[in-house]
Amino acid sequence: MAVLSSPLVLIQSIPPVTRAFTAATVLSSALYAWLWWKGLASDASHYLTLVPGSSLFTPWTFFTSAFVETSIFEFIATLVFVPAALKYLERLWGSVEIAKFIVVSIVASNIIAFGFNWIEFIATGNADLFLYGMRYHGQMALQIALLVAFTQLIPEHQVQVMGVIKTRVKSLPMAYLTLSTVLCFVGFQCPWIIIQFGWFVGWIYLRFYKKNAGDSLGGSTYGDRSETFSLISWFPPFMHYPLTLLGNFVYSLATRFHLIPVAGADVEGGNYSQVPGTARAEAERRRAMALKALDQRLANNSSP
Repeated sequence: MAVLSSPLVLIQSIPPVTRAFTAATVLSSALYAWLWWKGLASDASHYLTLVPGSSLFTPWTFFTSAFVETSIFEFIATLVFVPAALKYLERLWGSVEIAKFIVVSIVASNIIAFGFNWIEFIATGNADLFLYGMRYHGQMALQIALLVAFTQLIPEHQVQVMGVIKTRVKSLPMAYLTLSTVLCFVGFQCPWIIIQFGWFVGWIYLRFYKKNAGDSLGGSTYGDRSETFSLISWFPPFMHYPLTLLGNFVYSLATRFHLIPVAGADVEGGNYSQVPGTARAEAERRRAMALKALDQRLANNSSP
């Protein structure tokens, strides 16, 4: 009886959003595998994956396509990384915030991919390739958005990749972006280009829109405007100056049209003064590191 109850206890210990999202991924991927086995995957893909030429008639696929992993390798990679990452962030941010982060990362990235494919179709006239030949699916956009979140929270934490390569967390998003760029250049646009969009969407959301927990004075604050999480922090020094000019221009336009929450001043580049949000961001980072250490300690204590 104890043996049977152990998996149930383990499942119940997983936060609700993480549990539901993981279950949806397993069930949807299993459904796609069954349809593929029956020879029906080609017809069903219009309803399960994001096909730019038909997704306006199946709008739910802008979100639900993320639940479908079409290969065993993608499925394993997703189950190894995403549930553990979501579990950690859900305990740190809460269920509402992690749900918003998931939806924004997936839907916004898919909308950009949809628009990008339509631009390619207009430029080339090749509907067979760009409208119906590419089917976006899986959680690559969410994966890199999660890496961006960990870069914000624990940038200097060291991890082992495949048990061999040691690297800092803040290096992982750009490594994933580099892989995406190389594969896109050699002809594998779908689904690898979605990583580019997921990185940008994840950074934009965490930089400007995510509601910060624990703010009591002066109302709620949003995002992380610290210099350590600025756009230029992702790129080598020779790109900082042009990116600063571009970032300042775009930020001023977005502020003028009230597209982002106002935070007094921005620290996108050297032209902006430091704001109190930086102290809050640092406090959140330290709190995240403390919670991670606590999680690890509890896991060690509970292990047989």
